[in-house]
Amino acid sequence: MDRQQKLITLLAFACLGACQGGADNMQQKDIRLITVAPGHFHAALVQKSMYPEVDSVVHVYAPEGPELKAHLALIDQYNTRADNPTRWNEVVYQGEDYLEKMLEERKGNVVVLAGNNQRKIDYISRSVDAGLNVLADKPMAINKEGFSKLQQAFATAKEKDVLLYDIMTERYEINTMLQRSLSQVPEFFGGLVEGSPDQPAITKESVHHFFKEVSGKPLVRPAWFYDTKQQGEGLVDVTTHLIDLVQWESFPEEIIDYKQDIELLSARRWSTSLTPAQFERSTGQAEFPSFLSSSLGDDGNLAVYANGEINYRLKGIHAKVSVIWNFEAPQGTGDTHYSIMRGKYANLIIRQGAEEQYKPRLYVESTGERDDDAFENALKKAVDQLDGTYKGLAYEKVDDGRYLINIDPSLVTTHEEHFAEVTEKYLGFLQSGTMPEWEVPNMIAKYYLTTKALEEAETVSAP
Repeated sequence: MDRQQKLITLLAFACLGACQGGADNMQQKDIRLITVAPGHFHAALVQKSMYPEVDSVVHVYAPEGPELKAHLALIDQYNTRADNPTRWNEVVYQGEDYLEKMLEERKGNVVVLAGNNQRKIDYISRSVDAGLNVLADKPMAINKEGFSKLQQAFATAKEKDVLLYDIMTERYEINTMLQRSLSQVPEFFGGLVEGSPDQPAITKESVHHFFKEVSGKPLVRPAWFYDTKQQGEGLVDVTTHLIDLVQWESFPEEIIDYKQDIELLSARRWSTSLTPAQFERSTGQAEFPSFLSSSLGDDGNLAVYANGEINYRLKGIHAKVSVIWNFEAPQGTGDTHYSIMRGKYANLIIRQGAEEQYKPRLYVESTGERDDDAFENALKKAVDQLDGTYKGLAYEKVDDGRYLINIDPSLVTTHEEHFAEVTEKYLGFLQSGTMPEWEVPNMIAKYYLTTKALEEAETVSAP
């Protein structure tokens, strides 16, 4: 018996003790989590924190294998850390009939999904059909067929009075939050310009890396992560976050009707090449599995269509999102994000390059519509107005008409911490029994655009 099998056994016995001696506590915890096939580390990040309204016993249903072991190892790491350890009791069912077993036993009322994206939409549909709430990692749909199933899942969720929600962590990044807030001060920003395909009103670009560290340890990815039929292409994966932010920032709390408000202008895709050595370093597997054979080039390298760009109009405003995946970031760097919102009086720009030491920073630049003194005066008033929400907010001039927004360190949280913030938001929805009326139609709009863009890009030649 290896260490991980011992962990599974110990956790199961720990749960038995807790359940036998803690019935009253169980009754006080109305929300009980079920984790299904946790093939992505995001499933564990939901449990990096404890939540007062969530029972500490979590039922896990998954096939036996390294993905389950990696998930439980992360939970164990959170449970045994020196600083503010968690107290999760994982009760594990291993078997190929894991989904049927979960639906039969119904040991909880919230299904957490983060793993194989090809199967995810079916997990969502089956869970919602069974009257279970679902908190799902992005993307919930990776193709046109999946989008149709997702639409039906949202309709069923409404009928069953359950909540289906995706994990949009980037709404909780402080620079993005401030970019949104400053754009909503009309006396300073002046409203979004209409823009054009060559100069969109809002642009979101991100660069990601296949090999990285999570919770201080190298991330081992499953081989299927590199199969776009299972993981999804870049156009339908990370762009989910970017499109969500475009909607969330440009038209906050407004309903997006995908049939009327979205016009796809163009979409393109291209691949990242991985050598056999890079694949082995990332997955631990010495050879490419057979399901990747169709993606191997004559040079023996793997072509992964992880990159993409979408140009579109949203309620008449031109927008562009793009994503690039490289294998590994240069030493001292990491994933990066660039974003610009163009207003009548100001441009709000997030940069994360060498000048920013690869940490996101928010800049404000004058468009020249006002003289320098009038622009700085308007900026001061906007910052003072936001100080009630964001304590310690300040700005400094870095050039004529260009300013850096200084953010108090207490407002900065990490990507991993954002998962707890999303989960807490969702738990609030569960306790109130409802979500804001714009959330569901805007999720539908988001996945319509990603899957439509993929369909479009597949018909044109990649560069």
